[in-house]
Amino acid sequence: EDVLYNGLMFGAALAVLARGVLVRAQRAAWLAMGGGLLAWSLGELYFTLFLEGSSEIGGVTVADGLYLAMYPCMFLALLLLVVGGVRRLRASMVLDGLIAGLAATTVGAAALLGPVLEEVSASASVGGAAITLAYPIGDLLLAFFTIGALAMTGWRPGRVWMLIAASMLISAIADGTYLYQSATGAYAEGTWLESLWPAAAVLLAVAAWTPWRREVGRQRYDDSRLVIVPAVSLLAALGVLVYGSLGPRLTGPALGLATATVLAVCVRLIVTVRENLTVLKGSRRLALTDSLTGLANRRRLMGDLEAACWRASAERPWTLVMYDLNGFKRYNDTFGHPAGDALLGRLSDKLAAAVGDRGTAYRMGGDEFCVLFRCTPAEGRASLADSLSALSEGGSGFSVSAAHGEVLIPTEGRRPAAILALADQRLYRRKDPTRDGSAAAQLRDVLLQAFQERRPELREHQRGVGALVLAVGRRMGLEGEDLDALARAGELHDVGKIAIPDAILDKPAALNEEEWRFMRRHTILGERILMAASALRPVARLVRSSHERFDGAGYPDGLAGEEIPLGARIIFVCDAYHAMISKRPHSPALSVSEAIGELRACAGSQFDPRVVEAFLSTLAAQELRTAAQKYVAGGEASRA
Repeated sequence: EDVLYNGLMFGAALAVLARGVLVRAQRAAWLAMGGGLLAWSLGELYFTLFLEGSSEIGGVTVADGLYLAMYPCMFLALLLLVVGGVRRLRASMVLDGLIAGLAATTVGAAALLGPVLEEVSASASVGGAAITLAYPIGDLLLAFFTIGALAMTGWRPGRVWMLIAASMLISAIADGTYLYQSATGAYAEGTWLESLWPAAAVLLAVAAWTPWRREVGRQRYDDSRLVIVPAVSLLAALGVLVYGSLGPRLTGPALGLATATVLAVCVRLIVTVRENLTVLKGSRRLALTDSLTGLANRRRLMGDLEAACWRASAERPWTLVMYDLNGFKRYNDTFGHPAGDALLGRLSDKLAAAVGDRGTAYRMGGDEFCVLFRCTPAEGRASLADSLSALSEGGSGFSVSAAHGEVLIPTEGRRPAAILALADQRLYRRKDPTRDGSAAAQLRDVLLQAFQERRPELREHQRGVGALVLAVGRRMGLEGEDLDALARAGELHDVGKIAIPDAILDKPAALNEEEWRFMRRHTILGERILMAASALRPVARLVRSSHERFDGAGYPDGLAGEEIPLGARIIFVCDAYHAMISKRPHSPALSVSEAIGELRACAGSQFDPRVVEAFLSTLAAQELRTAAQKYVAGGEASRA
């Protein structure tokens, strides 16, 4: 039995040392652990050869020195393994290790130190008393270090740490049982207890050669463990305190450890609350901040606008200004989305600097921004000019500026939704292409004038289609550059007819196949004319597709369904309606109701059904407004 016992001890020690010598990773840690195991094994061998059955067991021996040398080696090994594996050490992990270690040592101290201290007090030798006391202290510290190391892994130790922890637990049980039995005089040789020490050593050897997956600190620190570990530790400490108050008197160390555990749990609670508040604050900031620009987002604007509506007064009003970038979509299409994001970042920084402490800047999404000024329009005139300048940038081949719409609070509105709607309405009134003095608008005017000189009878048709497509586009949610391009395309969709002979355009009879083939080229010709100006290229694409049918039977490309740009589908419906209610060389004009019937009949084949419904809704709204205006005018005339 002695040969097997010592063989297992030395075999385990040599296996761990071999791991440290042969494998570079964690070399120092495994060498330290192997050294501890070797000291332990030498102590066991010395005890077997020279002390077993001897009367010297009660005093200080060489075996005691070797046994005790094992503890600092193990402490060092655990420390090196933790330091080498933990990538991110958090305060909460350290505190959990401290709490769990204190709780374990509290329970151990309450169970062991009473009998051990009685044995120490009865010892005649100071050295013997010190040695007797050193063993439980070393075991308690080893348990403390082991549990602390497990906490540093985020309680996700992996196989290596589980084997080390199992070894330390078995060793602690064996040492604790031996110390208790020795102190109470109940120890007997040759029992199951003596098999635990070599089992613990063998587990360390297995751990040394188990593949190391560097799992320490890599897993997420499970939120449930934030509660479980402190709660179980607190219950253990309180259990020891209750046990001490109802049963035998607790020793001073056990009482001190229990108190320290409770205090550590209190500190952990404070740290947890602070961490949660920090996370909550960060989450709120992210929820109210635009991720791309760092400005406040729409959610923050709605909260601030609600507060402004409550606080604003006639003496101290607020002003909401909404902005939309002109030319940004073209910049994005030309230079790419990364360049567009960078431009938005630069403009946002300039806007925030221009606004300063006079208000708050927001990004609504896309290329839309907003500012809530704490001043009247008169006071904020300079601020508004600064903000418009901040949202402008030009360079080789591009120019970006901003249209705006402002609302005075509370004079012009007290409800956030109404204020935003009014600001949006004023913004797009300024952005209306018919009021735009840009180069694109000037090019449009030149083309319209040239076309009207060539075909003056189509002037009203162009204007009518342009007005209809603008209204339908707004109803279908188009805005900004898309709405601008749609409005221009609505006015210029027939510009290619400049190249069509009058004989075909004015022919009173139906066109033959050759004439139709020539006529169908007007969308391609219109695209070519418009593509000559870079500012009108988005318009050119819509003009090319303005006669594509929803069922794919249109021209020039035979596109179908969603393949056709939405703007082109809108133009097709508006153009067809206006053509039906107008007198043409080869057919008489239809009534409005007849034209509407034709649109409904061809929805799904010739026309997009969604666009038809939006068009009819727009038409009905316009008729209601016209009727109301006539009613008001009639009432005023009768009163006069």
